Amino acid sequence: MKIGIPRALLYYRYAILWETFFRELGVTTVLSPRTNKALQDTGVRYAIDENCLSSMLFLGHVAALEGKCDAVFVPRIANFGADGVLCSRFEAIYDMCVNTFRDRDLRFLSCDVDLQQKKPEKDAYVGLARELGNTRPEADTAWRKARLAWETDLQNKIRKQDAALAASDRIRVLVVGHCYNLYDEYIGRPILKGIRRLDAFPVCSDLIDPAQAQKDSLKICDKVPWIMSRELLGAIQKYHDSVDGIILLTAFPCGPDSMVNEMILRRVKDLPVLNLLLDSQDADAGVETRLESFIDIIRFRKEMSLHA
Repeated sequence: MKIGIPRALLYYRYAILWETFFRELGVTTVLSPRTNKALQDTGVRYAIDENCLSSMLFLGHVAALEGKCDAVFVPRIANFGADGVLCSRFEAIYDMCVNTFRDRDLRFLSCDVDLQQKKPEKDAYVGLARELGNTRPEADTAWRKARLAWETDLQNKIRKQDAALAASDRIRVLVVGHCYNLYDEYIGRPILKGIRRLDAFPVCSDLIDPAQAQKDSLKICDKVPWIMSRELLGAIQKYHDSVDGIILLTAFPCGPDSMVNEMILRRVKDLPVLNLLLDSQDADAGVETRLESFIDIIRFRKEMSLHA
């Protein structure tokens, strides 16, 4: 069996977990191509106006897997308990795909993570493995190895970034955005590359310990309901004293992004903050100009502080 994985949304959080899990089950996986203009346009055609840019891209990635796999993996992840709510898009994305592509040659495979309904993460993946014909011991082993691989990979990335940050003498900019926006080849990576071209060091907000970030986020605001948004606040708290500025990525028209990023703009007053709106329009030149101006402002502030 060949399972397709859309290279969008939570793929950028759980890639190692998913790929290890299916490999341990003896299942072949195939990824959708990296995002480009054509793929984005396809997603926009399938989406309704209320879809955020990130979910529009997801639909484009799903469409790109037609004819390339036996089923497309689209997990439903609603929450990790009362204090671990995700954006409702992640709860609805499976049903969105099934209905959007009901007339296409696409079959979907899912698992259901919803602690509020007593459906923990482990049970969801073990159940999926059993659905694919594996024994309970095989399913348990695949889950254990996948979870360990994911945790190990995250910790290695955190240590690598922290070490590079400590050793860097360049301007350091914390880029605050969800991993699926940060690392998307078309909407996020050009920003990271642009920062590097300006001889600055981009610090990625997702490379933090999730549990510690949850605790740290309370120092900025204790009323944010979305678990992934709280992780971003935790990243700001962790890196605040180690960076020279902050860039916020807002995916239009994401409700959590717009609310949380506006709150950050109001509460972080001692660092330069740039809010970049990501949408489906082509505006690379505008983004580059804003990045250049932002880095120039930081350089000017640093020079002024040296002469003060």
